[in-house]
Amino acid sequence: MGNILPPVINRELSGVHRKAMLMVWFGILGLTMGVASEISSTPSLGVRERMAAFSELTKPRIAVLLVLTSAAGFYLGSGPQFDTVLFIHAMVAISLLAFGVATLNQYVERAIDPLMDRTAVRPLPTGRVTPTEALVFGIVLCAAAEAYLLIAVNPLTAFLGLIVIVGYVFVYTPLKTRTSVSTALGAIPGALPPLMGWTAAAGEISIVAWSLFAMQFLWQFPHFLAIAWMYRDQYAKAGILMLPVVEPSGSITMRQIVLFSIMLVPVSLAPYFFGKAGLTFLIGAAVLGIGMLLVSVLTAISRTDAAARRLLLASVIYLPILFLLLVFDKR
Repeated sequence: MGNILPPVINRELSGVHRKAMLMVWFGILGLTMGVASEISSTPSLGVRERMAAFSELTKPRIAVLLVLTSAAGFYLGSGPQFDTVLFIHAMVAISLLAFGVATLNQYVERAIDPLMDRTAVRPLPTGRVTPTEALVFGIVLCAAAEAYLLIAVNPLTAFLGLIVIVGYVFVYTPLKTRTSVSTALGAIPGALPPLMGWTAAAGEISIVAWSLFAMQFLWQFPHFLAIAWMYRDQYAKAGILMLPVVEPSGSITMRQIVLFSIMLVPVSLAPYFFGKAGLTFLIGAAVLGIGMLLVSVLTAISRTDAAARRLLLASVIYLPILFLLLVFDKR
């Protein structure tokens, strides 16, 4: 599949366009930083504590996982010559995007985070960062990421980054308190990092790139449904309509965990059959997929928080190892 952008957008940016984009970006940056300078800081916190609070807003541990899958996508999408400079540009930009989206997510959820024990200690509920500061910080990070992608990487990857921002901040996050379908909608922007890595290197989307997207898309269901089951009481208290809240018995939740884990097994093998990975990957991915499926089935049978926690741990181990196998056994 070729580039999905219209030709006029896909055309290489000229020097004039690049300068114009830089002027626009610096204008946005100057405006937002000017607003930020007028915000009163929290006097009870020192510089290190303030920096730690802003760092916490960006959810760095989640960002590391997303950048890892993006890096794998870039490596797989690269030709015989690996462009190190382009790789660095792409990973920095995608990191900024992940940081910005996580920050804006917490800004949007600032009213419901205090209602749950697992989120009540975040920077906004505890007052370590003000809502205005979080909003400005998130906008600056997202604007920087999009400008960086557009200028230093390519328009297609910047377009996918825009989908991530819109899909996660303006669709998924607000819908969490309205419908359990939000999990499926949020899985779309959540699966784009490896696709963005691929397009950053290749400049187009191929069937192999879509298989990377599908792998991460399917993986999110057992991962996030396990979290939802563990914290279903807290989600219910905050009015977040995750599936275990809507359907307390857990029958549909557990069926979906097993169903998506089943689908993940053949989809995860796709890079081998598309000629992009070797036998080592095929065997490793099959073992990982069957192991993930086994843990999912055991979770569905027991329906306990402890089993859900084991599934969460298995999912966190599964994804990075799967993508590392892809990198190790690339063809």
